[in-house]
Amino acid sequence: MLGEFTLEGAEYIESSESRTLVEHSVPGLAGNYFQDMGTAPNTIVIAGSRHGDEAREAFLGGVREIFNSGRPTTFVADINTATDVSGVVIEDLQVAEVAGSPDSFRYLIRLREYIAPPEPAAPRLLEDDILADARNLVDALDVIDGLISIPDLDDPTRPLQGMLDGVKSTLAGLGRVEEGLKNLFGTGAQ
Repeated sequence: MLGEFTLEGAEYIESSESRTLVEHSVPGLAGNYFQDMGTAPNTIVIAGSRHGDEAREAFLGGVREIFNSGRPTTFVADINTATDVSGVVIEDLQVAEVAGSPDSFRYLIRLREYIAPPEPAAPRLLEDDILADARNLVDALDVIDGLISIPDLDDPTRPLQGMLDGVKSTLAGLGRVEEGLKNLFGTGAQ
């Protein structure tokens, strides 16, 4: 069974399992180093034949619908009892008519084990520790901003101009005091 479709006329089923090895050449090593990247998805090959126009139309319609969808489907066969294959996709579909027998056709279907991709990681613009540091800096700047207000920097002497007027009026009165002190101590003009 391929999904809900029965694969009738199957004459040959083969299951192939393999490992993915990456070969690394190491200078000075009398050979190469192989890195095991784990198992590759299983490959299942099914070959068979069907006879008759109705059988051809039903077979091609059902298999092509699964093939064209590109979605994973289930596969049930005796050969799968020794494997953990439950979901497959049709990798290759070949159909050929048999010479000398116009009502016959042969098919070959190559299935690949479907392994669902992992859930994508939640998108993050910044790592957690960098983001926490940035938030702490913003909080510190808010505190500093609350403690002081920055004056308008276009003319920094404007707040000081009014303060000097009071000092000038106070110093103007010192001239009279100076004359009185000179007279008192006799240090006047000679």
